[in-house]
Amino acid sequence: MSTSVDTAFIRQFESDVHVAYQRMGTKLRNTIRRKVAVKGEDVRFQKYGKGSAATKSRHGDVPLMNVSHTNVDCPMSDYYAGEYIDDLDELKTNIDERGLAAQAGAGALGRKTDELITIAMDTATQTIAHGSTGMTKAKVHSAYETLGNNDVPDDGNRFFPVSHAAWTDLMDITEFASADYVGTDGLPYQGGMTAKRWHGFLFFPFSGLDVASNIRKCFAYHTSAIGHGIGKDVSQDMTWDGRKQAYLTVNKMSQGSCLIDADGIVEVSISEA
Repeated sequence: MSTSVDTAFIRQFESDVHVAYQRMGTKLRNTIRRKVAVKGEDVRFQKYGKGSAATKSRHGDVPLMNVSHTNVDCPMSDYYAGEYIDDLDELKTNIDERGLAAQAGAGALGRKTDELITIAMDTATQTIAHGSTGMTKAKVHSAYETLGNNDVPDDGNRFFPVSHAAWTDLMDITEFASADYVGTDGLPYQGGMTAKRWHGFLFFPFSGLDVASNIRKCFAYHTSAIGHGIGKDVSQDMTWDGRKQAYLTVNKMSQGSCLIDADGIVEVSISEA
């Protein structure tokens, strides 16, 4: 047997980690503003203000908008998820130990990515109280109106992750789930759908939203409202531990998230009592 066979083993495992992370990892990362290959301990997101138009007199100077420029710094943090893979485990069991370890590591990093994003979302200043009710049509309308009044673009980049309890509440809203309003192509779960576009938002169930005393925080936001910096994307290191006669696999990443524009996000609380 080649003495370098473990190289192929390591490369295959690392590939498994990347595939698993992309398939079953983070749900929120692709819904927000991102910067990759960040160098340094933080990443700076530029925030561009609003301009206004005005008239000018004949032969007068063109009025300038003087748009404000501000920025938000997002610190990077390092995260690790390690696991031992015993050299002989795969000979004694009928499971793919390497594949399970890859999925477990990727899942852990994916949940951490979403946790960083939801922590940033939790700093939102615009809120809709739970009112001892679940997700209601009135709350969706209020979130829609709030973003609209803030001139947040209705350009297909508004998202609304909700808990599974909130999703079932939405299913009881006729305008959300009835073909009379949305047509057969827009029905939830039509053709295996797990997300639905309604009122300008892409709704989807998400298990990573914070809950305390049966009060769950959901968020309606625009892509540009939240920033996510990636200093080091998901990677993997594997070393042989002779004392344990096992491979030590360490999945790692360096990432951070922050609120960029408070006008572009609304916290919508619901009761799940």
